[in-house]
Amino acid sequence: MRVLGQSDFTIVALQEQIVHRSNYSLVLSASVANMSNTSWVYVNGDFVPAENARISPFDRGFLFGQAAYEVTAVYNGKLIDFEGHLARLSRTLAGIEIAEPDVDLASLHQEIMTRNNLTEGLIYLQVTGGVHGPRDFYGPEELTPGLFMFATHKTLIGDLAQDGITAISIEDTRWKRRDMKTTQLLSQTLAYREARRAGAHTAIMHEDGFVTEAASANTWIVGADETLVTRDLSRALLPGITRRTLADLLRQNGLRVEERAYTLEEMFAANEAFISSTGVVIAPILSIDQRPIGTGQPGPVTRQVQQIYYDYLGADTGVIDWL
Repeated sequence: MRVLGQSDFTIVALQEQIVHRSNYSLVLSASVANMSNTSWVYVNGDFVPAENARISPFDRGFLFGQAAYEVTAVYNGKLIDFEGHLARLSRTLAGIEIAEPDVDLASLHQEIMTRNNLTEGLIYLQVTGGVHGPRDFYGPEELTPGLFMFATHKTLIGDLAQDGITAISIEDTRWKRRDMKTTQLLSQTLAYREARRAGAHTAIMHEDGFVTEAASANTWIVGADETLVTRDLSRALLPGITRRTLADLLRQNGLRVEERAYTLEEMFAANEAFISSTGVVIAPILSIDQRPIGTGQPGPVTRQVQQIYYDYLGADTGVIDWL
């Protein structure tokens, strides 16, 4: 047996140092990579990595669903229709008796875009009734709001815009103040679950025979004379920001737009139909309850509508070969 000498211990020590430094370099490299890929969210005054975000279970948004939200699209690094979203948020907060947050929401949106390297996608903003001690339906006279934001990278003009969607019809079981954008979304959640189980993308909701809206979007139909019809605003549906902008753009481009109630049967008989929302933008409806709408394919008027709105977004429509 050979007795180990000093040189042997030196070699072993050097090998351990090399392994230690190599492992340290790997950990350091991984840390740097994780920093660059961190998803940042905003919670009640602080930007934090998403995995570190904490919200109190005593928040009134959690306990009672007393919260408003907005989702703003980002395209080519720009917020789309941001002022419209802020105005609707203010109306909703007033309606559910929550004070407006004392922060610069425009600056927060810009910062969350920067922190997440967001040039295309969505920014979610939620304002809750805040934390006010034990569970109490009434709570304090004035509710100090909680604030939560996150960003999602998403292609806004994607496969659904090109290929279209299918839908089922379902009775609208939501509460009577659908004009306020609150987080009370149980009916919409169940509508989506029923639609997906039926092999469809979404649900068309109706009440007393009249279409209100889709599970999370406004609906449009195209008549035989190419008039575009969307439901007129009331407490029965959400005043969509994309809907409002789109109606203005269509009229400016010489298209006929009617805002009125229409029945589910009228929607079945339409030449074309589509939905509009911040997240989907514009998606053709191919069928409802497996009944084709028109030809069962995206129609020429819907394609014209998409062209007009995509131009408004600043999209390079010349590279969209299906328009």
